[in-house]
Amino acid sequence: MTSQDADLAALPAETEVALERATAAHRHQHLFSQRSANIKQSAVRDVFDISMRPGLVSLAGGNPYLQSLPLEKIAGMAQRLIAEHGMAALQYGGGQGTEELRRAICGVMEHEGITGADPANVVITAGSQSAQDVAAKVFCNPGDVVLCENPTYVGALNTFEAYEVQVEPVAMDEHGLIPSELQRRIEELQGEGRSIKFLYTIPSFNNPSGITLASERRQHVVEICREAGILVLEDNPYGLLRFDGQPLRPLRADNPDDVIYLGSFSKILAPGLRIGWALLPDHLQRSFYLANEAVTLCPPTLNQMLITTYLAEHDWLDQIDTYRQLYAERCSAMLGALKEFMPDGASWTEPEGGFFVWVTLPEGVDTYPLLYDAIDAGVVFIPGAAFSPSDEPSNQLRLAFSAVPEEAIREGVRRLAPVLEKAMAGAGS
Repeated sequence: MTSQDADLAALPAETEVALERATAAHRHQHLFSQRSANIKQSAVRDVFDISMRPGLVSLAGGNPYLQSLPLEKIAGMAQRLIAEHGMAALQYGGGQGTEELRRAICGVMEHEGITGADPANVVITAGSQSAQDVAAKVFCNPGDVVLCENPTYVGALNTFEAYEVQVEPVAMDEHGLIPSELQRRIEELQGEGRSIKFLYTIPSFNNPSGITLASERRQHVVEICREAGILVLEDNPYGLLRFDGQPLRPLRADNPDDVIYLGSFSKILAPGLRIGWALLPDHLQRSFYLANEAVTLCPPTLNQMLITTYLAEHDWLDQIDTYRQLYAERCSAMLGALKEFMPDGASWTEPEGGFFVWVTLPEGVDTYPLLYDAIDAGVVFIPGAAFSPSDEPSNQLRLAFSAVPEEAIREGVRRLAPVLEKAMAGAGS
């Protein structure tokens, strides 16, 4: 067995489990809860492990390009915080997060279009992933329904399914979630007596598709959910990364009582700090805060202080502009390479921001087995099956451009194209 074969052996060979790791039975197997069976290895993490191999071009991971950060300046901030405020920075903190950071976050959200937010309704979380977990814990009983876009973020799917929630997809088109489909699915599910708790949506530069919910649809989506008695869980980690520098107005901006808004510093600063936030409607803040505190006790104080200092002492909006320009150039490079190399019959999204392009192949092509052939060709992607609650094979795949230099993007697409062309030819024969 080659080292590549050994790497691939860590992945199961069936699309149905969407890249989950298999777990062998052992003498403590009977101690696991029923819920644990729903806790899955992230498909992105599986492929990320493989993509670290030398020589591979990884178009898989949605990582920010940290090389553009003022690392020496941030290092100096951290050193000063520990030297001058170490007793506070390295100690336990409040469970809701520091007031200084919560106030600063309200300032960040103003640039996204959310004005007048009360810092008392902001809860600091361990990234927006943690906030998704808290929302599922607070609102969902086993068997309840969460609606989501199709496709949607694999980490959210894993989180919701871990709480034994039924995740039901709602169709999208090139303008995002389709309001009429949302209305139809709600009526259908409620007609069956199902309990729908919330709609989970990534309206700006959806992960994985890169699609943006059109401005004219946004309020309609919230109104449909409000009339049905359903909350909206708006996840907006990429909102400030719109290439033209004009973020679309979040759903939360005009609907403070019906939308839980999730933000994160993972995409606009650094994911390793693990700091995100939830902006809650006033009547939901206490339940969410207590559930979050029960898990993390308190967010890391040093990380909060470092971000607060960064926002106060560095031109962070200029850094956002740097990111926008960089990602726009890399997105353009990927779209150009796709146009140059992709076979006829393949199509793809053209995002206005964010990190990802979504490629669609003809019906009958299953992109999961193609991962093996792509790795042989020296490139890695994420198969589309990972981003849907369905167990059906997928003819789609996600390509990430954010952390890859332009010349590597072109080379990765060049390597991938023959793999897809061969599969398409086989499906058509």
